[in-house]
Amino acid sequence: MRIYMQIPPGDAGPPRFYHLHLQEDLIDGWTLVREWGYQGAGGRMIRDHYTDREQAEEAMMSIRDAQLKKGYQVVFMQAQT
Repeated sequence: MRIYMQIPPGDAGPPRFYHLHLQEDLIDGWTLVREWGYQGAGGRMIRDHYTDREQAEEAMMSIRDAQLKKGYQVVFMQAQT
């Protein structure tokens, strides 16, 4: 599952992005990768490990909701079945 969000560009500079990516890892768990920063520049990245997919998805949706409240808009979303 992948969610890509942006804050539209303002007068001060390029748009900001926030990217959430959920992937299954090799040690029987799930990793939530969070990346954010300014479009076209190096950003920051954090990886969080979860023991099951449901916990990881709940965390992902919680982070998405928090970013939406800050003004981000979902640009791209891809779900895996």
